[in-house]
This record gives sequence, C-alpha cells and structure tokens, in this order.
Amino acid sequence: MHSVITIAQNEIRIGIRNRWVVLASVILLVFALVLVLLGSAPTGATKTDSLTVVVASLSTLTVYLVPLIALLLSFDAIAGEIDKGTLQLTFATPVSRADVLLGKFLGHLFVLSLAVIIGYGAAGGVSFFFNPETPWSSLVDLTRLIGTSIILGGTFIAIGYVASTSVRQTGTAAAVAISIWLFTVVLYDLALLGGLLISVDGYFAKVLFPYFLLLNPADAFRVFNMSAIETSGFSTALDSGGQQMPLAPKFAMLSPLIWTGVALVISTVILKRVQP
Repeated sequence: MHSVITIAQNEIRIGIRNRWVVLASVILLVFALVLVLLGSAPTGATKTDSLTVVVASLSTLTVYLVPLIALLLSFDAIAGEIDKGTLQLTFATPVSRADVLLGKFLGHLFVLSLAVIIGYGAAGGVSFFFNPETPWSSLVDLTRLIGTSIILGGTFIAIGYVASTSVRQTGTAAAVAISIWLFTVVLYDLALLGGLLISVDGYFAKVLFPYFLLLNPADAFRVFNMSAIETSGFSTALDSGGQQMPLAPKFAMLSPLIWTGVALVISTVILKRVQP
C-alpha cells in the first residue's frame, strides 16, 4: 500500500504542474462563476432559487469539461512513460502493475477532485454571498453535483488508461483520448437525438433510447442530477428519457461506476502485457 501512495503522490505533483489541466480547471472555475452571476435571471420563470438554477446549468457544463480534464490527466499515464523511458524503471521496482495503475488512478482522481471542489465550491460560495436567502437545501444539490462530478471524472480517468495502455506513443494516446471525448459527449448525443427525430413514436424512442441513454456514463450523470434537482424548467429530450429508463433515475450513477471498474480491469490486463 505504501508504494501505491507514493505513486499517487507523484502523480498529484505532476498533475498540478500540467498546464493543460490547470488551464481546463481555470476554465471550469470561470464558467462556474459566470453561471452564478447570471443564474438569477431565469429564477422568476422557474420559481426556484438561483443556486438550484446554477446547479442545473453546471450539470450540463460538467458533461463537457470534467471528462476533458480527466482525459488530459490520464491519456499519457502509460504511453507517456514509455516515450520518456521511465516505465521500465517503474516496473523494475517491487511493485505490481496493478498497484502502479491504482496509484496513478488515486493521484489523478485527487487532482480532478481538487479542481471540481475549488470550481464548484467557489461558485456556491459566491451564490450564497449574492443571494443570502438561498435555502440550505440547495447546498445539498451542489454537494451532490460535486460528488457525482468526481465519480464521472474517475470514469473517464479509467477510460483514459485504456487508451494509454493500448498505444506506445503519447501523440497517439492524445488522439485516442480526444476521439473518446468527442464521441461520448458530442457525437453520441447527436446520434441519439437523430434517432429520436427519425423514430418519434417508434421502437427506438420507446424501447431502445432509455437503454442507450444509460449506457453512456455522461448521459447517466446528467439524468441522475437533473432528476434529483426536480426542476421541470430544465428538462431536455435527453433528460426526459430517464423517466422510462430500465432503472430509476436515482440509480443512474451505477453506469459510470460500472464503467470505471470495467475500464480499470481492462487497462490492468493490457498493462500486464506491456513490454516497456
């Protein structure tokens, strides 16, 4: 366990110095604060407090930025070390390859958690400062958003390891990671919306759509948070699919948790076959 902690600490130091991760984290903070400052505008229409409005908006923002930060952290976890020639030194130490991956995962998850907590925590603090009448129940919504955002980020960190262990060049790993992000948060939803337009009342819309929605961890995250907020003014075609899901929306976060476990197992199996 000591070796796992040591690897995690090293990854934390590297992650904090990663300029792309820092830039993405700053963007996350800026967007969160902008949403807070603008969040009071629609409250009259939705009959809810500004922080709840902000949390609903941040749920959508999270789907785009948190997976990106996670993939920026993890895409070169193994491929980068192969490029630099340090992986052989790591494997020469008395530590299993599963422990190496676990240490990296814990370190990267800590860095991502720090970015999310700072960004969304600052947004919540500013919201309470400008709107002292905000009910404390909204803080529960914000806390839930932070926790589920970290879980979603952990999922994409693990998926990034699959990309990183599957190739031997950092550039290739980066291209694969960006392709994963583009498919899961942009193209996948466009395909689902296209399917809904083609089959408004057909088999896809009534039967397949909820399953496909649950299959994508990013969409499962959004379904969970939007259903938990319970504000009808923020429902979309993708969110409303959660009403017919095979599982209740409160269980939607099982999807990213399962994806995390599967991705970690796959990347560990691949890593055991890697010859640095």
